Amino acid sequence: MKLKDLTKAELEAMSYDDIALMVLSESNRQMKINELFKEVCNHLELSEDEFVDKLPAFFDVLSTDHRFIMLENGLWDLRTKHATKVVLDPEEDEEDIEEDIDLEEIEEDEEEKEDIYADEDDTDDLTDEDDDLKNLVIIDEDEEQMA
Repeated sequence: MKLKDLTKAELEAMSYDDIALMVLSESNRQMKINELFKEVCNHLELSEDEFVDKLPAFFDVLSTDHRFIMLENGLWDLRTKHATKVVLDPEEDEEDIEEDIDLEEIEEDEEEKEDIYADEDDTDDLTDEDDDLKNLVIIDEDEEQMA
């Protein structure tokens, strides 16, 4: 469905980013943020004051919406129209490998450390004479008042 086929009520029910998606799809060109939002405002018949007030929020929405991409020249477009180019730097890969090796060495060192809290002997070292709590009796408040 095209923007011109939608009623005002249908447009008002849509989010600004959904309308912007349709504008960019139908116009088949890249736009500056203010130009794009002006198109959205024109379709919604928003005033110039509303345009100025809501432009920063619109920018936030486009910035976080994965469907849009801001190009180097400040133009916005649909992400689906642009391929992602991945450039690998061989020097950077070597640094990553060195970091991985360092992490492995640290992990091995940590495993070799003696656990000073581990009790190798599972038997209880305390005898009845050493046990300060052997005669401890726990009572609740009612029993305390009776004593």
